Amino acid sequence: MEYLGFTNASHMLLWSAEIERQYNIFLICSLNSVVLLTEVSEIRKVIKIILADDHDLVRTGIRRILEDVNDFTIVAEAKNGEDAVQLCRKNAPDVVLMDVNMPGIGGLEATRKIARMSENTRVICLSMHKENPIPLQVMEAGAFGFLTKDAEPKEVILAIHKVMAGQKYLEGEIANSIAISKLTPHTENPFDELSSRELDIALRLTKGQRVTDIASELNISAKTVNTYRYRMFEKLGVTSDVELTHLALRHKLIDSNLL
Repeated sequence: MEYLGFTNASHMLLWSAEIERQYNIFLICSLNSVVLLTEVSEIRKVIKIILADDHDLVRTGIRRILEDVNDFTIVAEAKNGEDAVQLCRKNAPDVVLMDVNMPGIGGLEATRKIARMSENTRVICLSMHKENPIPLQVMEAGAFGFLTKDAEPKEVILAIHKVMAGQKYLEGEIANSIAISKLTPHTENPFDELSSRELDIALRLTKGQRVTDIASELNISAKTVNTYRYRMFEKLGVTSDVELTHLALRHKLIDSNLL
């Protein structure tokens, strides 16, 4: 006997369980029929999410917020950019919540790699800092959204649903800041003149990382790092890492409490 094309009832039950898990619907199965108890218009695909942040406490907080949403499931967590990229290859998530400032290749470079790797994975970057050029840089790197870490839970949930619908998402104030920076040819923030790679290296230098360590994490030579470093110094009008750090503090790119 066949049950809707299945060789036995147990196969049909396994199929129905998988459908319920993937699409957040409830099925009643009998030997001869399957009754769908959810209107088709209400079917919502389960959104697979990866959390990437080097702080366990932050990931725990975000996980608790998202676990209360029926159509969200956390498939993996990463503590650095390299792990985030590898986990994306393994799990093919729909959304990655990516901390910008992490050890290793960092959130900016990881976002760029994931955007090149899969057009079906949307990255939403998170940062403590909303000042340009960080929001603009991550969006140019391929992120679908940008949120500050003090965003309300409902805004995080909204952002995930928006990017899943193919839309970009930025907090209102950040969106205005980016729009103004694009309309204004001359900016008061000298960091706006840096490329995404130069900005990434600048942020690492302000944290006291050595050139050799940066080279190893970014998989480039120390000579290349120094080339970026001196080019950056020239653009910013500084002559040392100490001056660079002071300038970053002045423009609120880094938090003095974290130094």
